[in-house]
Amino acid sequence: MTEFLDVTGGRIAYDVVGEGPLVVLAHGLGDNREAFRFLVPILVDAGYRVVNADLRGHGESSTGWASYSRMDTAQDFIALLRHLGEPAIFIGHSFAGAVANIIAADAPELVRAIVEIDPGTRKPTMKFGDLNGRFMKGISLILLSMTFKSTGLWKSYLRHAYPGTTGAAFEEQLAKLERNLKEPGRMTAAAKMGFASAADAGAKLPHIQRPALVVMGTLDPDFPNPAAEAAGIVAEMPAGLGSVELIEGAGHYPHTQMPERVAEVILAFLGKYADA
Repeated sequence: MTEFLDVTGGRIAYDVVGEGPLVVLAHGLGDNREAFRFLVPILVDAGYRVVNADLRGHGESSTGWASYSRMDTAQDFIALLRHLGEPAIFIGHSFAGAVANIIAADAPELVRAIVEIDPGTRKPTMKFGDLNGRFMKGISLILLSMTFKSTGLWKSYLRHAYPGTTGAAFEEQLAKLERNLKEPGRMTAAAKMGFASAADAGAKLPHIQRPALVVMGTLDPDFPNPAAEAAGIVAEMPAGLGSVELIEGAGHYPHTQMPERVAEVILAFLGKYADA
C-alpha cells in the first residue's frame, strides 16, 4: 500500500515491505519505483525491510515542484530517512545514484552505506576518441525525448538501454510506464531532471563518509565506457570507501534486466554494513 510523506514543496510516495535492517531504494528519471519490482522480493527474502520510493514528479509522487536538481531530490530522501527513524543502506539508480553520494556526504548519520547503480553522478567529460555508436544513439534518444517530452522517444531509449531484452512482458511494462509518464507534469519533471547538471553531486564525491558500491552494466549506453566511468567515480571518493561491480552484458538498468546477478553483488555488500 502506498504511503506518502509531505516534504518541502510536495509529497513523496513510497511503500514498505519486509522486516529487518533498513534498505531504501530510489529509481532514476523517467521511471518509477516499479523499476525495483524484481529486486525488492529478493531483498525481503534475504531479511531486509525495504522502502521503495518515487522521485519527486514521478510515479505517485506529486508534480509541480519548483526545481528538480539532484541536490533538491537528496533533500526529499534525507527527509524520508529521518522519518523512517533508523540508518539505512541507500540504493540509488542513475539520477538517484547521484543522490546517494550527496546523502553520504551531507547526512552520513542517516546511512550505513550506499549503492549507486549506473549512476549519473559526474558532469560528463569525454574525448572524441571515446565516442561509439551505442553511446551516441543512447545520448541522442535521451536528449530528443527530454527536449520534446516525448514518451515515444523515451520508450525507444529504453529499448536501447535494455540490450537483448524483448518480448511481450517487456513491451507491456513499457506501455505501463508510458501511461504513468503521460500524466500531467511527469515528463516535465523527467525533462528537468534530464537537463539538470550533475556538478552538484560530483562535487560531493570526495566528501562521502560511508562505504559505497558502484554497480555498472558493461553495455550501459549512457556512458562511452561504462567500466571507466565506474572506476572514475570511485577514484574521486576518499581512498578505501568505494568499490565497483560490473554486470556483464547489462545496459543502464541491470537491477531490472539481471536482478539475480545484481542482488548477488548487493547482498554481499549489504552483509558487511547493514548491521554496522
